[in-house]
Amino acid sequence: MGKHVKIASIFLFIGIVAIVGSKFVLPIVGDYLQTDSSDAKGTKGRITIGYDNWVGYFPLCSPEMKKRMRQSGYLLNCIDDGANYVERYAKLASGEYNFAVGTVDSYIVNGADKDYPGVITAVLDESKGGDAIVAWSDKITSLDDFKSNENLSIALTPDSPSEHLLKSVAVHFDIQNLRKDGAWLKETDGSSAALKAFSNKEVQAAVLWEPDVSRALSLKGVKRILSTKDTRQLIVDILITNRRYSQKNPEVVELLLKNYFRTLKYYRDDNDKLINDISKSTGLEKSAVENLLNGVSWSTLTDNVRRWYGTLSRSLSEEALIDTIESTIEILTNYGDIDRNPIPNQDPYRITNSEFVNELYKKNGLGGAFGDANKNLVSNDESLLSDFDTLSTKEWDRLSEIGTLKVRPIVFTSGTYLLTLEGKGQVDQAIENLKHYPNYRLEIRGHTGLRGDKKVNIELSSDRADSVKRYINTTYNVDKDRMRAIGFGGQRPLKKQSGESSRAYNYRLPRVEIVLVAQEL
Repeated sequence: MGKHVKIASIFLFIGIVAIVGSKFVLPIVGDYLQTDSSDAKGTKGRITIGYDNWVGYFPLCSPEMKKRMRQSGYLLNCIDDGANYVERYAKLASGEYNFAVGTVDSYIVNGADKDYPGVITAVLDESKGGDAIVAWSDKITSLDDFKSNENLSIALTPDSPSEHLLKSVAVHFDIQNLRKDGAWLKETDGSSAALKAFSNKEVQAAVLWEPDVSRALSLKGVKRILSTKDTRQLIVDILITNRRYSQKNPEVVELLLKNYFRTLKYYRDDNDKLINDISKSTGLEKSAVENLLNGVSWSTLTDNVRRWYGTLSRSLSEEALIDTIESTIEILTNYGDIDRNPIPNQDPYRITNSEFVNELYKKNGLGGAFGDANKNLVSNDESLLSDFDTLSTKEWDRLSEIGTLKVRPIVFTSGTYLLTLEGKGQVDQAIENLKHYPNYRLEIRGHTGLRGDKKVNIELSSDRADSVKRYINTTYNVDKDRMRAIGFGGQRPLKKQSGESSRAYNYRLPRVEIVLVAQEL
């Protein structure tokens, strides 16, 4: 190669390097000059959160929260993915999202494929009326009608809290019809579409969220079958932090939580401001926003350390988040969505991290700047300890049935009303499900077979129902006024199943049922 060719090659190489370098370096230099010469030089970084438009997430991505984060040096970037949980947790795993929000059930199901890329660093809220099952009252009056209705049809949005609510009901009330091939299901894209199908009477029932719940109930002949207003720890919204991000940037995680809980207090102190901000953000009328807010219960910093993580004081705290994870896995397993606990080592603590809320709480004292210092501290299983007014027999008779709780056959000593150890165990299992429904009264109904003296059968069934009531009261301290024991003897036999032998049928007849009842709304 000649000397001139070598020189030309060198210059060509230098030119290429200069062109390539300018393509990448000049923007960096330009960005630096632009940043350094403006107020943006104080910006420390950008935080990205994957979320959707559920009203419970609003404070986290609200104008007030973004302002507080800017003042702390960070730009808050909230990306609405339309509740695409698979995509959301995939981006959390890749690091594209530093944080993600979701429900406990969505993370258990969709986080497994990504080996649970984040840890739950805070509980944001719980649905308290935001989701509900509604039905045409001439077709369905209680959850028990779901069990016997051969033409059952329900509209709902798949992969949503609505679907999880229905799955929970199917498991807790043993509704086999909701586990069949899905002929009963009309899939819709969103609550409004489900409401439209329901309003047009294409289906007998629908699972909706606000404001569509209120719209459905305004229709003549519509009945609310069950609402999350009367449930506990079924639909729980959480903040999930990328594991690597939480390890590398613990101070940023704590900062975000600090600003979030202060934002929550800000809106709690000024409800009108909250309504106005949500109205501007969503375009909804203020009355519709108020309906939305009636369906959500936000969790404060104290709620997190005391109730959800149970780290405030072991004698006054519960681990409601761990309980929710475990009960959700049980629901999903019993329903058939998963065949086993998918969490590594089947250890729920693998996907939680209480460190950040604990440290934040310690630094700010009991509530401190977050305004929840006067929260009442209560013991474990508070869902069972509510007080109920005394009702007369006539008032009990006027209550509406919600549904019969799943109870395995309760075993008594033969011919008596004495609960066996096995029988007590069956009641204990039913109480675990009851904890999710704290606002309903219990009608404990005793039944016998068809044989024998009717008067004796009624007396025995009444004594057995009363025995279960006393056990629940003494063991779990459930208010006596919340329960009524009643015996029917053989007056209300079960329907004989197709192909069922007489022996098997007669075996099923003696039973004690726990029926949830409530005043008609």
